Amino acid sequence: VSAGSLSPGMLRWTRSWRLPLRGLGPCSLSFCRVPVAPSSSGRSGAEPRSVLLSYKLLDGEAARPALVFLHGLFGSKTNFSSIAKALAQQTGRRVLTVDARNHGDSPHSPDVSYEAMSQDLQDLLPQLGLVPCVLIGHSMGGKTAMLLALQRDLAERQFLLTNLVEADGRFVWRVNLEALAQHLDKIMAFPQRQESYPGPTLFLLGGNSKYVLPSHHAEIRRLFPRAQMQTVPHAGHWVHADCPQDFVAAIRGFLA
Repeated sequence: VSAGSLSPGMLRWTRSWRLPLRGLGPCSLSFCRVPVAPSSSGRSGAEPRSVLLSYKLLDGEAARPALVFLHGLFGSKTNFSSIAKALAQQTGRRVLTVDARNHGDSPHSPDVSYEAMSQDLQDLLPQLGLVPCVLIGHSMGGKTAMLLALQRDLAERQFLLTNLVEADGRFVWRVNLEALAQHLDKIMAFPQRQESYPGPTLFLLGGNSKYVLPSHHAEIRRLFPRAQMQTVPHAGHWVHADCPQDFVAAIRGFLA
């Protein structure tokens, strides 16, 4: 990941290059066709409002993490076109190239913060089923990748820290870490059973989760012959946290 800098002279050059375009009549209409996202100013403390990014996705093996290319300042997704094609062919992976907000074919927005650019990706990647993935960024895109990775680490740390409680003036884990660590293999497995359950059962799966695999379905249906297998497309392992409305709707549909 490289971090580039923009000199004042370079900014003056871009300003002087853009100013004459304002009076060119019909030629300036191309700027009007670029969608402009609403401003998120005045939303202090709130998550940045994301925009729908323009992207190109090359198909590949869904079981392997995709490669996601993020361009630098003044660039676009076409900067990585030849590299993306080569890696898609050589690795068999899906490869995504993206236009950052205010670049290429993506919408314009007054919010140019890295937090906003990261939020755009946090919304887009699950929609495309590309979580987890490998982020590859140049300059501005590299910084966006860095922030996104740090924010994802932060979310998991915050979840784990809900198990840290204060007792007698010190912090302790309320989960039995020693026992769980020693027997994690038992938790990840399931006891062998011969009998089956004849009642209706709902298995609600996250589309981005890899815990329940197609190879598990036959055993699930042997144990639960009336099982319904339902997938929430944009959810991970924590379906109830990622897509709470879809989670509630699925339960209500099962109970109806």
